[in-house]
Amino acid sequence: MNDVLIALNYYRPYVSGLTNVARDVAEGLAARGWRVTVVTSQHAPELPLEEMLAGVRVIRTPVALRLGKGIISPSFVSTIRRESANARVVNIHAPMLEAGLVAAASLAPVVMTYHCDVSLPPTLLGGIQNKLLDVSTGAAARRSAFVIVTSDDYADHSRMRAALSLRRKVVPPTCHIRSGGAPVYRDGPGMHVGFLGRIVEEKGVEFLVEGFRALDDPDARLLIAGDFNMVAGGSVIERVRERMQGDTRIKLLGFLPDGALDDFYASLDVFALPSVNPFEAFGIVQVEAMMRGIPVIASDLPGVRQPVLATGMGDIVQPRSAASVTAALKRLAHTRPDVEAGAARARALYAFDATLDKFAAVFEEAVATAPGRPGARA
Repeated sequence: MNDVLIALNYYRPYVSGLTNVARDVAEGLAARGWRVTVVTSQHAPELPLEEMLAGVRVIRTPVALRLGKGIISPSFVSTIRRESANARVVNIHAPMLEAGLVAAASLAPVVMTYHCDVSLPPTLLGGIQNKLLDVSTGAAARRSAFVIVTSDDYADHSRMRAALSLRRKVVPPTCHIRSGGAPVYRDGPGMHVGFLGRIVEEKGVEFLVEGFRALDDPDARLLIAGDFNMVAGGSVIERVRERMQGDTRIKLLGFLPDGALDDFYASLDVFALPSVNPFEAFGIVQVEAMMRGIPVIASDLPGVRQPVLATGMGDIVQPRSAASVTAALKRLAHTRPDVEAGAARARALYAFDATLDKFAAVFEEAVATAPGRPGARA
């Protein structure tokens, strides 16, 4: 019997905010003695169809077709149905094209974790995929015991807000306290600004580059860390390089493994999350910076702005505005917030163990309130 069966399209070694949360919940609960199985796709052909990773049983189903970021795996839903027969609760990580089918097929109570809306390109295929995703999300929400969202702010502004109002539970994404490390990425005495994330359209990295380049400090540095080689849906790295215009103060670090992140954060004076996608919901990386005492500039978007507003650890900037980024960087260069108090507030709100407690409590409540299901873990 599994305590929790987690269902999602992509899982480790793929890296994104959604997959990182699912991995953290799976491995965190496994470390507490929960029996955890993940059913996902074999998104890369070299990955095994089944293995144990950090105490988590991972089952991957073969992929038959790819549609942009979407994948079609014919055995995905049937595998989840089979595994759900021996699970106490199923946790769906959405948006996911199969979410509605998974919820309908599940033989255990369902909790849907909704990360963010999806906005695919305005093509005929993109429009069809958007509609199918929304229909699937709504169907999954109606069949879920609870729907987990990252904040009321985001859920209330989501195009799926009606579905997300059904038995809503607010649980922030899993964030880790990054301590220690050495400032190995620093280069000189100037203000070091950092970005960490996939180099994709919705992150707005080119506006950060433009805003930074307007600073006249020759000692300032911009460190851009993140994958631009293995990104579902494609990267915008060439667009970012064009905006750099050969500015040697800007460094492209590429993908950084978890083991390098402490060093990365230790090298920064300011963290930047210049998202342009109104459907991005939170921004884990900005909270991890805050918990270390690094002020943040974040876009004025539902959900994304909440950590800055809740902690006072930084500035809110207008999306797609390089000038707004420049102004915020200049303010933080001369007037910094109380980083010690802000970091303490961030840790109290978002530290990993407290978040994992909340996920576990929602799962237990879903089991306890489901008719005919056992109410306690063996």
